[in-house]
Formats: sequence, C-alpha cells, structure tokens
Amino acid sequence: MPTQHEVEEARIREQIDKIVEGIRAKDLKALEQVYTPDVVSFDVEPPLQHVGIAAKLKNWTNVFTFFQDVSYEIRDLTLTVGDEVAFGHGFGRLSGTLGNGTATSGMWVRATFCFRKTGDTWLIAHDQVSVPLDIPTGKGATDLQP
Repeated sequence: MPTQHEVEEARIREQIDKIVEGIRAKDLKALEQVYTPDVVSFDVEPPLQHVGIAAKLKNWTNVFTFFQDVSYEIRDLTLTVGDEVAFGHGFGRLSGTLGNGTATSGMWVRATFCFRKTGDTWLIAHDQVSVPLDIPTGKGATDLQP
C-alpha cells in the first residue's frame, strides 16, 4: 500500500501531466485548472514577473500563437512534498512547428514549480523558467542538453 507521501507525489505528477497535455492540445481551460488564481510566474519572457492567472494564460496564448503545433516535455522532475506545500524542479522543452511552418526541436530550460494544496488538489502557486547565462557574451545558453 502506498504511503501518504507517495499518494501526494502522484497527485502532483498528475498535475504536471495535465500541463503537458494542455500545452499539446493548446487548451487554456485545462491549463487554468493547474494554477492558483494568484500564481506568480517568473517566465523566460519579460517582464520580470507575471502575476495572476490571466497573466499566466496570456503567456500560454503567446506560445500557442507562435507555434502551429506544439509539444512540451518535462525531464528529470524531482519533487519535495510537505503537508500543504511542495516544490519540484526539472527541465522543460517546448518544440513543434512554428507559425511559418519551420520545425523546431526547441531549447531546454530549467523549471521550478511551487505547489499549494487546496483541499485534495495541488495547484501551482509559483513557477520559474530560466536559461543559463553566458556571462562574457550576456546571452542565454540555449543549446544545452540535460
């Protein structure tokens, strides 16, 4: 029989799976269900922070406009689960066909997810996506692989 910790970790992984599925389906309603209304997102595009579910969904709308077909994958996700909060980190990659028909394998980014438990549901209250910085050039290192 699984421990309570294993049950909660499985629930969180189901939420991450919903993000992957929602992005692939370009389904904003599905994505809205995995974030808290007051989510704070430190995404790769400006500004420094995006506050609230509307801002987070606007970021996903931008992605869906940029890509004709889009896929998303998470690799090496590690979770730490408490009673009411949890966090995880791993690597994510958007890929697919751009609006102009060009196929792209995308780039790997570092991803951190912070969850808050509401009832029996784990929702993302904060996320952060970043790329390493090449300090001498001041440019993001977008060609790294996990």
